[in-house]
Amino acid sequence: MKHLVRAAPRLAGAVELPGDKSISQRAVLLNSFANGTAHVSNLCEGDDRASILRCMRGLGVEIEERRDCGVGGAGERFEVRGRGMGGLLEPVQPLDAGNSGTAARLVTGLLAAQPFFSVITGDESLLSRPMGRVIQPLRRMGAEIMGRGGDSLAPLAVRGGGLTGIELTQQVASAQVKSSVLIAGLFADGETTVIQPAKSRDHTERMLSAMGADISVSGHSVTVRRSELAAVDVAAPGDISGAAFWLAAGAMHPNAELRLNRVGVNATRAGVIDVLQQMGARISVENVREERAELVADLVVESSALQGVEIGGSMVPRVVDELPVIAVAASLASGATVIRDAAELRVKESDRIAATVDGLARLGADIEEREDGMVIRGGRRLLGTTVSSYGDHRIAMAMAVAGLVSEGETTIDGAEAAAVSYPGFWDVLARLSEA
Repeated sequence: MKHLVRAAPRLAGAVELPGDKSISQRAVLLNSFANGTAHVSNLCEGDDRASILRCMRGLGVEIEERRDCGVGGAGERFEVRGRGMGGLLEPVQPLDAGNSGTAARLVTGLLAAQPFFSVITGDESLLSRPMGRVIQPLRRMGAEIMGRGGDSLAPLAVRGGGLTGIELTQQVASAQVKSSVLIAGLFADGETTVIQPAKSRDHTERMLSAMGADISVSGHSVTVRRSELAAVDVAAPGDISGAAFWLAAGAMHPNAELRLNRVGVNATRAGVIDVLQQMGARISVENVREERAELVADLVVESSALQGVEIGGSMVPRVVDELPVIAVAASLASGATVIRDAAELRVKESDRIAATVDGLARLGADIEEREDGMVIRGGRRLLGTTVSSYGDHRIAMAMAVAGLVSEGETTIDGAEAAAVSYPGFWDVLARLSEA
């Protein structure tokens, strides 16, 4: 599908965001083997929601949509009836994680702990993404896992159970790998410790603690011990990764004021706010409050004079999903922006370094691809043209934001990819552009 974006004379309005994908998927997965029944509201939208629901239902978990759940929050509400630590069922068919790397890696950690045989697969994009960093530690714990590409690619065949805790020192900070190992560690004998080079998103640790797990956090180290979980209701906050597109658009557009309500601002995820503010973005963080161990706030962004910055090191795990749209903002900033230490971008739904550089270069930006990032020299006019999403939801939406500030018309080829995480994106963009 192609989608045409025209330069908008003004951007204004309020946005209610889809539920945070990371929190939504963990809420469904962890409550599936907890004791009791949980209600989850404002679950993430699109293919990622379908992926985690499909996987957990494939393991015998009863999950149904309910309108009378007692939990607050917007969006649909689902009731998850936990099966307890030993209650999951051997799946008859392969579990299909679709396009969701989060679902694939976290569910694999759960499967590694189950005393039965299972297979997990996904779509064409997921089957090309590396799984070795999850497979290797789970094998060390005692699980048998085989896959394509020398046991590094899905589909994965898993025979689990009988695990022993390990200490894993990560070379690259990855919340998905950390979470997969911690989930397996809930079923393992002894302690399971993950030591990170930099702190990655900590939704798993927060939720496990709220559910009564025996878990401790010290600096960049997380340790979990065999634990029973108690079901907990979750109202997922708005997704900060979805908010990032509107924050960047509002900051870089010459005539904009946008309000984003009830956005998750967990410190391990809110790096996009910090980076844009460092660039000079006028972003107000209002009404900060805590909801079920997660920080939530309302965000207001206005037209801003942006300047180039350097992004690397420990900041990268906090903004890795938002770097494509940050690069778009950098293309209109004064001075140079350097993004480094971000090689992880090459193994997402697309090679996001190559995809971002290609799209912005086609629009006229002065951008240079590097092995672990890119350099953007801002200040050039962007001129509308045809760009590709590369089948990647975040690239599709980043190029749409670029189209809002490009002269003429910009066509995004493969625009349907946005539905993976934000099915209503194009409608919201049209509404804000009509202000």
